[in-house]
Amino acid sequence: MGLALLLVVLLGALLGSRLNAADPRTEADPVGSGTLLLAEKGVADRLPAVRLGTDMDVEVSGQIARVRVTQAFRNTSDKWMEATYLYPLPEDGAVDSLKMVVGQRVIVGRIKRREEAREIYEEAKASGRKAGLTEQYRANMFRNSVANIGPGETVLVSIEYQAPVRRLSGEYALRLPLVVGPRYVPPHSVQDARSADDARAVTAPLADPALGRDLNPVSITVRLAPGFKPANIISPYHQIAVEAGGPRRRTVRLADGDVPADRDFELRWRSATADPTVELFRQERDGKQYVMATISPPAPDTMPPPAPREMIFVIDNSGSMGGESMRQAKRSLLHALDTLRPVDRFNIVRFDDSMTVLFEEPVAASSEQIAVARRFTESLEASGGTEMLPALKAALDDRAAGSASGLRQVIFLTDGAISNEREMLATLAAQAGRSRVFMVGIGSAPNNYLMTRMAEVGRGTYVNIGSPDEVTAKMAALLNRLKAPVARNLKVTLSGDGVELTPAVLPDLYAGEPLVLLGRANRLSGTLMVSGTIGDKAWTDTVDLSDAIESEAVARLWAKRRIDDIEVGRLMSAISHEDADTAIAELGLAFSIVTSQTSLVAVDETPTRPLDQPLTEEELPLLLPAGWDFDALFGGETARAAVAASEERANRAARANDPATALDLPQTATGFAGLVGKGLLLMLIGLAGIWLTRRRMPGAMA
Repeated sequence: MGLALLLVVLLGALLGSRLNAADPRTEADPVGSGTLLLAEKGVADRLPAVRLGTDMDVEVSGQIARVRVTQAFRNTSDKWMEATYLYPLPEDGAVDSLKMVVGQRVIVGRIKRREEAREIYEEAKASGRKAGLTEQYRANMFRNSVANIGPGETVLVSIEYQAPVRRLSGEYALRLPLVVGPRYVPPHSVQDARSADDARAVTAPLADPALGRDLNPVSITVRLAPGFKPANIISPYHQIAVEAGGPRRRTVRLADGDVPADRDFELRWRSATADPTVELFRQERDGKQYVMATISPPAPDTMPPPAPREMIFVIDNSGSMGGESMRQAKRSLLHALDTLRPVDRFNIVRFDDSMTVLFEEPVAASSEQIAVARRFTESLEASGGTEMLPALKAALDDRAAGSASGLRQVIFLTDGAISNEREMLATLAAQAGRSRVFMVGIGSAPNNYLMTRMAEVGRGTYVNIGSPDEVTAKMAALLNRLKAPVARNLKVTLSGDGVELTPAVLPDLYAGEPLVLLGRANRLSGTLMVSGTIGDKAWTDTVDLSDAIESEAVARLWAKRRIDDIEVGRLMSAISHEDADTAIAELGLAFSIVTSQTSLVAVDETPTRPLDQPLTEEELPLLLPAGWDFDALFGGETARAAVAASEERANRAARANDPATALDLPQTATGFAGLVGKGLLLMLIGLAGIWLTRRRMPGAMA
């Protein structure tokens, strides 16, 4: 009997392992795979009482953009309203101005420490005065709050920010994010009241597609003065109209007047003449001197044959990638597989709320293994939550770290729709080793903050693929750059007194990528010199600081970039959390910019709401980013039912005053119910085996 029972148990275990292996996804909890939103935010199935319209006015001067974003909050109800709206900005933008317009009055915002600004806003709200508040929740995610909007009244809130224009391979690009994609909140990331509040802050109601695409219309005007005659002006995701305003100026508008806020706007242009090799700007502010330099190393005369590489591809097939994003990601990966050489080694990691590593360890890129990888890629479908951290750890698992010194490149294909960016970046900083991390942002509204920072910390680069037409060209350009860095071992020398340069750690540069430097000093004079290695030869470039163009934007751009350095230092434990918060707050106050520790607040001193009239709060819904699949995102009707059930759980938890468990988290992040189900199946198999064994024993009961 003991032997028979042992065999039955082993058979059950084997069957269980085959059940696990039958699907590349670990079986998910059946209660609504991929429920991304908090139950308290949910899906808006009716039009909001406060309607929102946005106008963006952009002035591009040289390589710097100054952007004014005006949001009109119009109260269509007969109630007094407070409206809040979550919206994205460029991750390298510095918000420095807030104005609130009420009738004929203009109220100018003031920069305050975050807690103080919130207190001022809440006090004004309670006393019936109109107030506006701009807060940062991520480097690319902000929230505007407006209190005491009267029935039928419209309040305008205008913020201004500046951001650098990106240049790659001679092409300039300005990207204006227009919508925040829903963020997946990993359950383990909600540990206490603070992390629960953070999770709430980065989520917002999502407009049901049945409401149409007319919510939150946006109009955009770009006045382009790049300092040279612009050519090949295109917007890959929107129809535009271009007007000439002189030999070096163009005015660009949306051809349709306004568009739904459901995809990022991008404008690209080139120089009609030879590309400049150096762009230099300077500013004097409060007795300090600031400089911004963009330097493009020349391409080497000859490039050596690419060395054998180990390439790890990580592809996101979670629910947020449903629809066009999944098709773009699969096409991108299939294209990358076709570029591998027999001397290369590779592996694939796919993730949603489970994970599969295709091969036990990286394998040679033989035709047979490539064929296996292609079949695996083609079979992927989007579903479930976005548990990105285990996939990152698996991709960084370098078993040959001690014995290999060649190129090891990790390529992520994802929309980055997660809330735990800091955890991702801290893990990457601690475990990157010799790996270089390259990010491919997929879809119409990727999380560019995560893309940029992971590429920076991982000493790689990033690219956005926003439409199917871009897949082949952009992946080919990225993979070509990845063959070898053009410039390595970079060093910068800046003449002056008390010089502070950022970025603190200089990256390797790949083909077509310029080095963008920002510096501050008590005194700047003489030259800025960059040196490094191009191919196997030493390279030096010297810039005369007297050639710099005066700009009012450089100081704040330096401060914003310095804050980014502090955040990276925090992730790498080079600075404590307390010291980082203090340093960021001091920079925010000194340069009047919104940061994680500072906010802008504007208050009308004249009360308007009668105190006997209640104030109704409303968080304005966001459109689903273009190309996203609603059913894949929420798991269809099952997930809708899960949201309804989780609302009741959240209400019970809230009544129990438990801030962490009051959050409705994605239901399938751990796959716990699936594991329990498998355990029950194995137990039944074991019991069946015992019963059969006893039936065969002499004298067994019928």
